[in-house]
Amino acid sequence: MQHRQVAGTNRRYRFISARLHVVLCAVLIGTFSSALAWADAASVAVYPLMSRWGNVEYGMQGAAQEKALASLAQEADALAGAHPDDPHVLTAKGVILASYAKAKGGLGALDLATRARKALEHAIALDPRGDDGAAYVTLGALYDRAPGWPISFGDDDKAGELLRRALKIRPQGIDTHYFYATYLRDEGRLAEARRHAQQAVNGQARKGRDSDQALREKARRLLDELS
Repeated sequence: MQHRQVAGTNRRYRFISARLHVVLCAVLIGTFSSALAWADAASVAVYPLMSRWGNVEYGMQGAAQEKALASLAQEADALAGAHPDDPHVLTAKGVILASYAKAKGGLGALDLATRARKALEHAIALDPRGDDGAAYVTLGALYDRAPGWPISFGDDDKAGELLRRALKIRPQGIDTHYFYATYLRDEGRLAEARRHAQQAVNGQARKGRDSDQALREKARRLLDELS
């Protein structure tokens, strides 16, 4: 199965949905909080960029948000140009471009989503752990939300594969179980979705990642929804 054919045209533009917003925020607010511990200058530069991204993603809306994300995308492009083989930088670039695609929406978002995919895939090629799973979760969300062929690259089977890889990297992760649970729910695999939602509730919060506690609460609500 290449892509679920659900809700016609609305399905084709799923990557601009609120769920992708939640994926991006939860995976990356705090993911880069440890960047200053890295020795190289590129990783240090990522931290303030992603901190600003978090402020834009959480604190802005509409045209102002889109404009701010366009500026951040330019900075991410420049940083990746200077450090083309740094997986940390490439993950950040992919996340920012995915967020910009969500804000822009419509056909104009397709190229941004494709660029985000390429950056994340490059990051994973350089770092098989995908920046501790962050690249896999975000890439999985893109494959799940993008329209399918011939419009774009969306593919539900590929999305599931990427989310399962993230689970293998962090099998106790709150985020990895939660997002896989929501994927399974959308696939109609409700018993499995309940199991992973419960594992998200019981999962291990990562140091410095307040988003994990918020996701734990979302997992509890998902569990109630699936009961």
